[in-house]
Parts: sequence; C-alpha cells; structure tokens
Amino acid sequence: MIPYVRELTFEYGACDQVSPLIRRVVAKNPGPFTYLGTGTYIVGRGEVAVIDPGPDLPEHLDALMAALAGERVTHILVTHHHSDHSPLAGPLKEKTGAPIYGCAVKTPDADRSVITEAGHDLGFAPDIDICGGGQVFEGPGWTLEAVATPGHTSNHICFALKEENALFSGDHIMGWSTTVVSPPDGDMTAYMESLEMVKARGFDVLWPTHGPPVRDVTPFIEAYIAHRRAREAQVLQALSQGHTRIKDMVPALYAEVDPRLHPAAARSVLGHMIDLTRRGLVVADGEPGLDSAYRLA
Repeated sequence: MIPYVRELTFEYGACDQVSPLIRRVVAKNPGPFTYLGTGTYIVGRGEVAVIDPGPDLPEHLDALMAALAGERVTHILVTHHHSDHSPLAGPLKEKTGAPIYGCAVKTPDADRSVITEAGHDLGFAPDIDICGGGQVFEGPGWTLEAVATPGHTSNHICFALKEENALFSGDHIMGWSTTVVSPPDGDMTAYMESLEMVKARGFDVLWPTHGPPVRDVTPFIEAYIAHRRAREAQVLQALSQGHTRIKDMVPALYAEVDPRLHPAAARSVLGHMIDLTRRGLVVADGEPGLDSAYRLA
C-alpha cells in the first residue's frame, strides 16, 4: 500500500512559509486531477524563483503578485505543459520581466477527447529550454538544479533545492495519488526509470505541485514503484485469464478508483502494455493502442 499523505492546512490565495526557503500559494482550481489545487512555490527572499505558476486565473496572479511585493523574480520554472502548471507563466513574466525556463513539448499529446488530465497547454514555449536537465539556477542563499524526469509527460522537469535537499516533484511523484502516465506523451518505461533515479538521489523531502509534502521519501517511492509493478502483474494476470483488450480490464483493475478517472486509468494500462511489449512479455495485434488485442508472449 502507498502511504499517501493528504492532509494540508491552507487558505486559497494566502502565502504560507512552508520551510526556511520555501513559500507556497495554492490556486483555487481543485478537481479530480489537481486535488486541492495547484501549489505555486516561491524559493528564496529578495531575489526569488517561482515554480509552476499554475492555471491562468486572475485571482491567482493577484495572490502571487501580493506575495512577491518588493521582491524581484529572477526565474520562472515550469515542470511541464499541463494547464494546471504552465499557463500563468506568460502573465507572470509580463508582470515581473523574469524569463521562463522549461522543456518544450516534444511528443504529440494523446487523444484529447479522452479526459486524462486537467488539460494541455499546447502553446507552452519557454524562453530558455532546459530539456535534459542539469542546469543550475542561483539566488541569494538558494540553489536549484533542473532534474529531467520524463514519464508523466515527455517534457517533465523536477527542481532540486540544494540547501534543503528537497525536490519540487511536479506531477512526477504526488503524496495524495499516483500519477497518470498517458501515451504517447507519457511513457511508462521512462517513468519507472525516473522513479529509480529520484530514489537514488536520496532527497529528504518532496514538494509536489498538488497536495502536501512527502517527508518519508525513500519508502514512499519504493511503494510507488511496487504499486506499478503490482499493476503490471495484474495486467499479465488478466491476459492469462483470457482478457485481451484494455477496456475489459480497467473496471476490475481499478475498482477502487473514482470512475471519472477510468479513462485516465485505461491510458495508464496502455502505458504498461507498451512497456511490456518493449520488454518482450506481451504481443500486440499491430501497434499497441487502446483498442488493440493483446496476448502473453
């Protein structure tokens, strides 16, 4: 079982000091994919970085500008291009003059008639591309490193805060829920590799964009990985029992999940199928897709 952390005390629009170097402002955009809303992080004092500005809500921009009064924003950092993370980057840049850093969209999005996320900001275009990670951003008393974590999306980037051995994990790892991995932009093979890489870094705390921080990091990531491997085993079991199509598997595999999330779950199963075919464990009837027939190799 994943040891979820879901309790969060906050007020929409308020700026809370959540660690010595980190402040957070939560946007009022709760939902099945955003939980309580988007948490925008401000790192440092005086000269600051803003991580995941969030959805294009005027009241959230006003709250951020109030929190940033008297300070200079030097970096606007975006984990990925979904509409609960990146759209406010442009308006915030107009207000502050700070450049936008992120990874441009590299892979076509999935069929948008199937709702698997809060939406896609297909116009997201950072001023400075940081695909691949490794870039370092600095300010008075703080140092951030871009950490490439493809999987949830092809362009997902996390940001490591050196001084607190912390990782702003975006949607890569969330305390309140598992993460959607929806092909073709999402990639289960890359996602599992990214999880292992983050675990190996040994961070003391994770700050997801949605929900509270994860403080018992290694056991949490291990449970995340075990959950995916268990889901993989369930998929293989379903195939062994004669189920050949994803739509027949999802209701049983995700019986405990809100039915509104079943379309997203189906795409996660597709992610597993693609990974399993790459590894030679499953054979697809043609190219792996939602409507393909599958069998054990």
